[in-house]
Amino acid sequence: MGAILDCERLRVFRLKTLLVATDLTKRSRAVLPRAAQLARLHGARIILAHATRKAKVRARPLVLARRAFAADPEARLAELAATYPDLQILCHTEAAAPEEMMARLAAQHDVDLVVLGLHLSRRVLETLRLTTLEKITLAVPCPVLIAHDTDIRPYASILGAVTFSPVSAYALGVAAKLAPGAEIDAIHALKVPLAAKLPTTDVMTSDNMAEADMLRRGFMSLETVPPECNQPEIVPGGVHEVLQFRIEELRPDLVVIASGSGRAQNTLGNYARDLMRAPPTDMLVVKPA
Repeated sequence: MGAILDCERLRVFRLKTLLVATDLTKRSRAVLPRAAQLARLHGARIILAHATRKAKVRARPLVLARRAFAADPEARLAELAATYPDLQILCHTEAAAPEEMMARLAAQHDVDLVVLGLHLSRRVLETLRLTTLEKITLAVPCPVLIAHDTDIRPYASILGAVTFSPVSAYALGVAAKLAPGAEIDAIHALKVPLAAKLPTTDVMTSDNMAEADMLRRGFMSLETVPPECNQPEIVPGGVHEVLQFRIEELRPDLVVIASGSGRAQNTLGNYARDLMRAPPTDMLVVKPA
């Protein structure tokens, strides 16, 4: 049932409206240029959004409070939009939690893709709770693109981390629609039991590899897998080390991953969270239906 739903979702997927969030810092410097590149390619419009928060004067020095109120986010958004006179850009500022604002705007404007920048690193706090970036990803109903690379060119090389699930196939299909003509590779990290790692065991001829190969054949038969996608490579090892090795080897412009964990598809998997917090390049996160 999930594969059928994903097939229908992909069939009707068109990039018509992009919702772009900026915190007006260097962390967001790539979001609007990347959104503009995609908007021109697909004839889409852009909603440029910024969430403001009221300064807590008692919790910070007076000087910092004044700085917080001195900025004019509406004017700054207008300046950013004016640098792309050929595009339809609607600016929106609101005093709200970013994830609440983004979820509401995404639903209100039938957004097809959300574009975010890098999150602010808080090493202690981020181990205890979700970052704003992760909250937004979970709150919005559409794929999320983390714009990291400031060298804005059309995506030519895509690498997908796949689990041979329907949502992984759908993620590759969305990436292919965002970047038509791009080379698409995929990698599957095969977890093997400790016994299979013994020197006398050949993992490549093991039952685990045979099962993974069977799943790969079923995966490639899914309609949502784009025809330009090369057959996924099955590599024994942890997903972190396997994907990092292939990223260094292939140097992709875009990394694609499904958001969910194997246990709960509507939550962020640990690996998705790790990769989102320190993306090696631009990253597309796709959620299940």
